[in-house]
Amino acid sequence: MRYDVATALDKGKRDYQEDAVAVTFPANCPIGFAVLADGMGGHAAGDVASSLVVEEVGRRLSVRLASGEVSDDDIPGILHDAATGANASIAAYISRNRDMMGMGTTLITPFLLEDRLHWLSVGDSPLYVFSEDGLRQVNEDHSMGPQIDMMVRAGMLDPDTARNHPDRNCLTSVLMGAPIPRIDFGKAPLKLLPGDIVIASSDGLQFLTNEDIRNVVHKHRKESSAVLAEALVASVRSLDDPDQDNISVAVIKVS
Repeated sequence: MRYDVATALDKGKRDYQEDAVAVTFPANCPIGFAVLADGMGGHAAGDVASSLVVEEVGRRLSVRLASGEVSDDDIPGILHDAATGANASIAAYISRNRDMMGMGTTLITPFLLEDRLHWLSVGDSPLYVFSEDGLRQVNEDHSMGPQIDMMVRAGMLDPDTARNHPDRNCLTSVLMGAPIPRIDFGKAPLKLLPGDIVIASSDGLQFLTNEDIRNVVHKHRKESSAVLAEALVASVRSLDDPDQDNISVAVIKVS
C-alpha cells in the first residue's frame, strides 16, 4: 500500500492563523498519520495551542512507531495516550503562562496502517473519506450543530433558524488542559481501497457544502494530493466570504 500525501493552509479572512497541520508518512512504509488542530482563544493563544498539540501528538506517535511493530489493536490506545499527553502539555503551558488561560484546540488524527484507517478526534474538525460511493464524514462532530439538527428533525426548530443558530458552532469537547469531555475513535478500522481519498480538515473547509467538496474531490481525484489540497483551499477562497475562517487540509490518497 502506498500513500500520496499533502497539506495546505490559508488564513481566510482572519488576521492570524490558528490552524496547524503536519503529516508523517515514511517512504516505503505501510503506516503513517496526519495531525491537524484548529486553535481557539484569540491571537497567540489559539496559535500556541494548535501548534503545541500538533507537535506533541506527532512526537509521541513517532516515538511509539519507532519502538517496534504496531497492530490494529494497539492503535486506539496509542492515539488516546498521544491526545491525553498533548492535553497535559496544554495544562502545563497554561500553568506557566496564566494569561493563556482559556486557550484550546480541536484535534483530528487519521492513522493509516496498510489499507486500514483509524482515527481519533476531539472537536468539530471533520474527517472525510471519498470513495466510489461518494463523500462521507466518518468522525463525530463535537459541536452543538448535531443537537440543533436533531431539534429540526423533531419539529422544534425550523431549518433556517437552525442553519444560522448562534450556538451552532459552540464546541462540546476540546483540548484545553482540563478533562476531555468526549473523544471519538473509529469503532473499528475502516477498510480502504486503492483510489480512496482521506481528507482531514479544519471546519473552515465547511464554508463549502458537502456537495461542493465532493465535486472538487471528484474533479481532481486522479491528480496528486498536492493539487487536490490546493484546489480545496482555492474553492473556499473563491467564495470571498467576509467571515471566512482559517482553512487547513491534509489529503491522503491511497494507491
